[in-house]
Amino acid sequence: MTLIKSISGIRGTIGGRPGEGLSPIDVVRFTSAYGTWLKDQSNKSRYRVVLGRDARISGPMVRRLVAGTLQGMGIDVVDLGLATTPTTELAVIKENADGGIILTASHNPKQWNALKLLNSSGEFLSASDGEKILSIADSEAFRYALVDELGKLENKDYTDIHIQDVLKLELVDVEAIRSAGFKVVIDCVNSVGGIALPPLLKALGVDDVVELNCEPNGEFPHNPEPLPEHLTEISGAMKTENADVGFVVDPDVDRLAIINEDGTMFGEEYTLVAVSDYVLSHNPGNTVSNLSSTRALKDVTERRGGTYSASAVGEVNVVSKMKQTNAVIGGEGNGGVIYPASHYGRDALVGIALFLTLLAKKGKKPSELRKEYPAYFMTKNKLELPKEINVDELLQKVKDYYSDEKVNDEDGVKIDFPEAWVHLRKSNTEPIVRVYSEAGSPEEAKELAQSMMNVMKSFI
Repeated sequence: MTLIKSISGIRGTIGGRPGEGLSPIDVVRFTSAYGTWLKDQSNKSRYRVVLGRDARISGPMVRRLVAGTLQGMGIDVVDLGLATTPTTELAVIKENADGGIILTASHNPKQWNALKLLNSSGEFLSASDGEKILSIADSEAFRYALVDELGKLENKDYTDIHIQDVLKLELVDVEAIRSAGFKVVIDCVNSVGGIALPPLLKALGVDDVVELNCEPNGEFPHNPEPLPEHLTEISGAMKTENADVGFVVDPDVDRLAIINEDGTMFGEEYTLVAVSDYVLSHNPGNTVSNLSSTRALKDVTERRGGTYSASAVGEVNVVSKMKQTNAVIGGEGNGGVIYPASHYGRDALVGIALFLTLLAKKGKKPSELRKEYPAYFMTKNKLELPKEINVDELLQKVKDYYSDEKVNDEDGVKIDFPEAWVHLRKSNTEPIVRVYSEAGSPEEAKELAQSMMNVMKSFI
C-alpha cells in the first residue's frame, strides 16, 4: 500500500489501513482539510466546488466520499461526473466556483487514485496553499455544517461546453481540418478520453475516426503512461488502417502523444514544440517549459523572435512562469500543452485541435512535419545513492564543479552546455538523483548522462 501526501493533493493505492493506502478515512480527512482551507480564503455565506473524475474503477466510491464530505462542510458541489482534467479546470472558471477537485491519478496504474486540488482560477494550488492544507489535515481542525446548512449537489455535463470552447479558439480552423479529410486513430486507454475525443474530432470535421480503447471503464489495456513502449497497438493500427495521424492521451487527458502516419512516434517532447511553432507563427511572443523539457522549444521560439524561459518542474511552476513572462504558449515536455487563450492548464483537446489545424495548413504528413524541427535526443536515468548521503551537498559540489558553465539551480541543478544539457533532480521519496540529458544524438545524450553520474560518484 502507498499513500503520498504532497502540496498538490493526496495520491495512493486503494485499500489498506488508514495512512498506509488511500483509504476512505484518508479521502474524507484530506477533503475536509481542503474545504477548511477554502473557507479561510474568503468570508462568504455559501461556497461552491466543482468535482470531476476520470474513469478509474475506484472513481465512483471516491467521488461519493468527496461530494458527501464537502456537503457536510456546507459547501455546494457541482458534480461533472466523468470529465477530463482540463474540462474540470474550465468548469471552475465558468461556474465562478471557489475551487475544484479532480479525482485522477493521471498516468498511474488502475489501483491508484488521487485528489488533485484547484483554486478559484481553475489552476493547481501554490506550494504555500498546499502546505496549509497538509497542516490542516494533520491537525484535523475541521468544522462541519449544521443540518440546515448542508451543501447542495448539482450534476452538470461540461464536455460539450469544453469542445465548443476549443472550436471558438481563433487559431483553430475547422474548415481547413474538414477539407483535409483526415483519417485519425485514437487511443483513450479506456478512460475519459473516450467521452471527449470522439465528439471533439467530429466537431472538428474529422469523419473517419478509428477508436481504440474508448470505453470509459477504467480497465487500462496497457500501461496508461503514453510512452513509446506502451503504444504498440496504435502504432500497428496506423499502418493497417492507412491513417493520417494518431493521438494518444493519458487517463485524465492532459497529456497528448502524437503518432505518425507510418506508426512511428512524433515524440511526446515535440507535441508542445509543434503546437507552439504554429501559435508563434500567427502570434509571436514568449514561451515557457520546464527545465527537463527539450531545447527544441527554445530554438523555435527564438527563430520566431520570442524569448524562451524555463521553470521548475510541475504544472503550477510552468503556469507561474508563463504569467511572469506573458507567454503566449507553454507547457511540459510530457505532451502537456498550456494555451492561455483557452485556460492555464495542460489540455490535450486544445493540443489536438491546434495540431490538426497545423497539419491541414501545411499539407504534410506528420513524419515530414517532425523533420522541420531541431532534432534532439533525450535520456532519463537515475543514480542510486547511499542512504546516509546528503543529496543537497552532493548537488552543490556538482554545481561548483561546473561553475564555468551555464548553471540553473531553480530545481535541482541544470547545466547547459553549448550543444547539450543535463538536469539533476533529487527524489523526495527515495535516495536517488534523477539524471535527464539531451544532445544531438542518442549516443551523445547517453555519454553525457554517464559522465555526469561518474562525476557524482567521485564526490561520494
